[in-house]
Amino acid sequence: MSETGIQFFNRYTSQIETESIYGEYWLKFSLYNPFGKLGLHTMVKRACFAHWYGSRMSSSKSRDRIKPFIEKFGINEEEHVKEVSQYTSFNDFFHRKLNPEARAVHGAEGSVVFPADGRHLGFAKASDVEGVFVKGQKFNLECLLGNSDLSARYADGAAVFSRLCPVDYHRFHFPVAGVPGNTRLINGHLCSVNPLALRDRLAILWENKRYVTEIETERWGRVLMLEIGATNVGSVNLTYVPTRSVKKGEEKGYFAFGGSATFTIFEPGRVKLADDLLEQSAQQRELYAKMGDYMGEFIAK
Repeated sequence: MSETGIQFFNRYTSQIETESIYGEYWLKFSLYNPFGKLGLHTMVKRACFAHWYGSRMSSSKSRDRIKPFIEKFGINEEEHVKEVSQYTSFNDFFHRKLNPEARAVHGAEGSVVFPADGRHLGFAKASDVEGVFVKGQKFNLECLLGNSDLSARYADGAAVFSRLCPVDYHRFHFPVAGVPGNTRLINGHLCSVNPLALRDRLAILWENKRYVTEIETERWGRVLMLEIGATNVGSVNLTYVPTRSVKKGEEKGYFAFGGSATFTIFEPGRVKLADDLLEQSAQQRELYAKMGDYMGEFIAK
């Protein structure tokens, strides 16, 4: 974070870059202006607003937004399964599928991969999340997971917070191979998970609507995966089949319009996260990496 904007480290360019924020004016207005804060608490964070805005993005008229959006944010159309003319709405484009070769999944048996395109923060211990945002704000893993037993079990395990911007590919995938169980919904608000918002109020992470799935692996215990809804996320759509084995990198679902996030948490002593992920996170800076890329590796017992 800096006065010039939200900065992140791009793994592919090895450069510190500044994020282009979709809807930056309205985000800052809702966070820092008294009238904007009033609107945030009375309407924007509520599900009805997300559904209303999501319906607008699903209308045929919203197709006119697609090409300008692609041009403004430099999105690579060659990766997409569909041509621009084939999308029926902006939302159809937003949760677009990519050609299989566009995202190679790291193939080493013991590796774990990023579940989504985005800007990532890694923690050697899930309970250390609070130090990356603002000192003095306490991170509440029990509230995030909605379960005291799970919180105690995973408090000392590695964790990765993956933030998807509106400009990112918005399908999320399994970071490991295994057998996923049923997803548990924890209802809540739909506030922004942008770093500007989290710096102001970290509790957004456990106050927002979220989905928790336990993935049973063959050799490395259980992995938790959460999807966190955010402002203008009309819905979280799960496409996987519970109790059916999945491959690493296989699709789990997709977010409808808006910024959103995932949280991946491992049992203690199971995973060593990638060096660059930990290094950037220690400097309170996100690492940009794509779905399927190397996130870390399991520790041999």
